[in-house]
Amino acid sequence: MRYNFDTCPVRKGTESVKWDLYPGTLPLWVADMDFVIAPEIKAALQRRLDHGVFGYELLPDNYFSVMDRWFSRRHGWKGISRETIVPTTGVIAAYSAAIKAMTVPGDKVIVMTPCYNAFFPAIRNNKCVQASCPLHYEGGLYTVDWEAFERLAAESRVLLLCNPHNPVGRVWTREELLRMADICLRNNVFVVSDEIHCELTYPGHDYTPWATLPEEYVLNSVTCFSPTKPFNLAGIQIANIYAASPEVLAKMDRAINDNECCDVNVFGATALQAAYGEGGPWLDALRDYLWHNARTVYCFLEDELPLVTAPPLEGTYLMWLDCRAYMKKWAGSAGVTEDGETGTSGAGFSEALGEHLRKKHGLVLSTGTIYGEAGEGFMRLNIACPRSTLLEGLSRLRDGLESFIGRGAN
Repeated sequence: MRYNFDTCPVRKGTESVKWDLYPGTLPLWVADMDFVIAPEIKAALQRRLDHGVFGYELLPDNYFSVMDRWFSRRHGWKGISRETIVPTTGVIAAYSAAIKAMTVPGDKVIVMTPCYNAFFPAIRNNKCVQASCPLHYEGGLYTVDWEAFERLAAESRVLLLCNPHNPVGRVWTREELLRMADICLRNNVFVVSDEIHCELTYPGHDYTPWATLPEEYVLNSVTCFSPTKPFNLAGIQIANIYAASPEVLAKMDRAINDNECCDVNVFGATALQAAYGEGGPWLDALRDYLWHNARTVYCFLEDELPLVTAPPLEGTYLMWLDCRAYMKKWAGSAGVTEDGETGTSGAGFSEALGEHLRKKHGLVLSTGTIYGEAGEGFMRLNIACPRSTLLEGLSRLRDGLESFIGRGAN
């Protein structure tokens, strides 16, 4: 293998959110990777550092053309240019500005839950109302509840879409996106598509950019994207908003400036050009490694934790663990019933399990309920780490679930 994903630098004591927020634990929660970045990106950053001057800079033409070449070649998405892009500091800033630009206070914003938890404050901070459309989960697969989606579209102004979807790992098919697009256009619902995980897909599941749909749907949308997630550059802070409509682009530019997140740093621009210009081989090797990590998880669950399941991982490096069989056991041992004062059977399970794993077994996962009520009974596992680290985490999860159920609610 040209790239080594089995050995990573020590991140403890480096002010890492992932590793230093909960000292003494094995963190498999927040979505950043433990892998060293692509050497091509590192070399480009070193060259920029060696220059030694970091004043205000313009974005070169290559900043835009390298993105156009990358997305055209790999995903069939053409049309990225200086005239269709608003750069910003991150995807959260991007979709927050988009909500601001396309709504007035009190408007409803559709989210399909469980969904990325940063969606919630972005809606709230723009004085809008969250319209939750819980995904349908049956037979180990998440799908859109189209009846609920249609109903909410009739009374909402924006769809905040996660494509691919975090945390459930779905890569929406072109047919699903077309159905969303048609419903939204008929109901005057503007689409804001967060596609930060778009490069992280697996065999049989191709990413469809919203911007490759028919023109009438693309004009009713913006796409927010960044190299930071697939190339492990979260701390670099760089992202872009794509709008095919000049009028929409002008609104995005105004909102980004209103939010004071319009200036990108010099290292972000450098990293983006290196990632999209030279990072393809590294990314392909990474995806292969992550796919085998996912296979490792499925095998471990089958052999060691048969009561825990996970839907097929189509995209992202975040696995959505269905622990509801343990939730039933826990509810019984805790004395929680469907008619109990706590509300539903197993209320508080994900939070209680997360705390138990962290305090008693030194394992940190993301609790399902931070992604909405539909996440109760689930935990999110970050598999972007060396396989040995992943196996250690899975062993701690097995031991933690056994001890948690044994102790009940105490």
